[in-house]
Amino acid sequence: MSKQATTFRVRITSVAAILLMQVNMALAVEPQPASENSPASLPSLEAPTPANLPSPPLSLAQEMQQAQKPVGAQQPFHVELPHSRNPFSPYRASDAPPLDLNNSPRLDSLIRDGKLYISLRDAIALAIENNLDLAYFRYNFPIAQTDLARTKAGGSVNGVNTGIVQSSTQGGFGSQNSGSSGASSGSAAAGAGGIVTSTLGAGTAVASFDPYLSFNGFADHSVTEEGNAFQNGVLIFKQNEIQGQGNYSQSFPLGTNVNVNFFGQRFANNSPYEAINPTLYSSLTVTVTQQFLAGFGISTNERYMHIARKNLQITDLAFRAQVIATITQVENIYWDLVNAYEDEQVKERSLEFAQQNLQTDEKQLQLNAIPAMQVIKDQSDEASSEGDLTVSRANLRLNELLIKNAITKLDDPVIDEMPVIPLDRVGSPDPNASKSIDDLITEAEKNRPDVKQDEIAMEVAQMSLRSIKSELLPTLNAYGFYSGNGIAGPKNPNCDLSPEECISDLPVGFGSMFQNIFNYSSPEYRVGMTLSINLRNRVAKADQFRAALEYRQKQITFEEQKKSIRFDVRNSQFALQQAEARVNASQKARDLAQHTFDVTAQEQKLGAMSSYDTLVAQHNLATAESDLVAAQTAYEKAKVDIDRAIGETLERMGVSIDDAKSGVVTHEP
Repeated sequence: MSKQATTFRVRITSVAAILLMQVNMALAVEPQPASENSPASLPSLEAPTPANLPSPPLSLAQEMQQAQKPVGAQQPFHVELPHSRNPFSPYRASDAPPLDLNNSPRLDSLIRDGKLYISLRDAIALAIENNLDLAYFRYNFPIAQTDLARTKAGGSVNGVNTGIVQSSTQGGFGSQNSGSSGASSGSAAAGAGGIVTSTLGAGTAVASFDPYLSFNGFADHSVTEEGNAFQNGVLIFKQNEIQGQGNYSQSFPLGTNVNVNFFGQRFANNSPYEAINPTLYSSLTVTVTQQFLAGFGISTNERYMHIARKNLQITDLAFRAQVIATITQVENIYWDLVNAYEDEQVKERSLEFAQQNLQTDEKQLQLNAIPAMQVIKDQSDEASSEGDLTVSRANLRLNELLIKNAITKLDDPVIDEMPVIPLDRVGSPDPNASKSIDDLITEAEKNRPDVKQDEIAMEVAQMSLRSIKSELLPTLNAYGFYSGNGIAGPKNPNCDLSPEECISDLPVGFGSMFQNIFNYSSPEYRVGMTLSINLRNRVAKADQFRAALEYRQKQITFEEQKKSIRFDVRNSQFALQQAEARVNASQKARDLAQHTFDVTAQEQKLGAMSSYDTLVAQHNLATAESDLVAAQTAYEKAKVDIDRAIGETLERMGVSIDDAKSGVVTHEP
């Protein structure tokens, strides 16, 4: 063939390739549906098909749902204050039930062929049953009950630690702790770290409402040598004494105290100067005291009880906030796992293409069709793809460990080494994306538990501010006193006094003596009052004014929290809009990269493009796919965050708060 003919043929081929490229670009259509391994593949249930059409093949998620083993029974969390009719029970120590650190049976039902297949709702259900952060927080409920029990007896409030715990739901690379943003200031009402150090609950001292019963007594024998017999009538004076005393005391919320005291004595000696021997004596004293200024009133003396009841409400709301935070983090970890899983598949496809391209070019090199430098570039690209795949697999391994840590109690080496296959690749549409910002803020103020916590905290602060005013008042106590006495004893046979002095008409036995205590034969009664005034009252005044200042601080915190919630909602909506726009842009970029790769590969077959051009196009496609996966993950996490911001996480995911309290899922998310 002549040189001119060869040149003409090359030109015709080049023109044909250019025309083919132009036709392909002009007739470009929408991208084909994503493959099974594509980030856009949906494992969710397909729409029902008509009876006359063949049913589509089941997705992996559907197959796993059908293959799930039945979930066994699990004991719900239940710890309450011990109650017993045994009279010795109040004086014996009580122990809480032992911990159950076994993973729930649900986890085994999701394992198939040595792999853990898990959907988002499976992850949430496992977190409710196994997450240690939730297990830790559940103990705050009986702790709050112990606080209420001690305040019913007049004790002060110890407080309950209602801070959100996120030890077992730490995120991986690039994760954000969205669940902790917008934390409530109201949790401080129950005491930071379980200890109240402010003027909360300050005021006059509250006496114990539990009755106290005390006894003391002794038996004594003594012998005394007398210098003369004038005083006792004998030189060796012997005496025996038995004495007993019992006291019953109880205070009441009105500021009333009742004290009952009984005293009994038996005294015998060898003195001839005693008309009766032995001498029996007893007395019963009843004293009722009522406070009228400082310390008066049920609201003052039951203030700790009111705070403890409010703390129960705060604990319940704080647990809801804990569940929201935990589920939010589990959702974020799950989508990070999906991101790592999809990215690993992208890197595998990129490595496969690099290997195929290297094999093809090595054959071309043997035919001297391409320069050796092209093979060197292919080898470098293969090594780079292997490195990217290694990093991607390490990231996937980390995210697998993170999701396992969030959904298990027990660190099982078998489960630690088990691959995790996420079944949900794309989340369901979020209705909050289309709502106005005003509607979202209104829902947040209605739904978020920290808003209600702050409202209760303000109620407690107002109540504390009122009760501390009682401490400023003088102490005015009125009391009433009644005492009945009884004395008895037989005649002294050794009485050496005159006959008139040795005569006694007192009863001789214990029964008559006790009767005289109550028959008003020898009563004593008294009414009186005590008044104590601190002329400067600086400590109480300082405490009261500090309480007023702290109340103003709480008002500022309350308003700041409301602003923070509005900002949080606006920021979450803005992040959602940005994430959605990024997904759309990434999808277009990925489609364009796919189209460019297809055209470049076709031109390579026609000889218009080199294998290096196709390799570059494939790199661009892999980068676009990774960007799309990252954008979809950010979009799913933005939907998770806006649900948290408006307090609808539990409702949207179908989580029952009662199941979260018991630690057993009976209503599937």
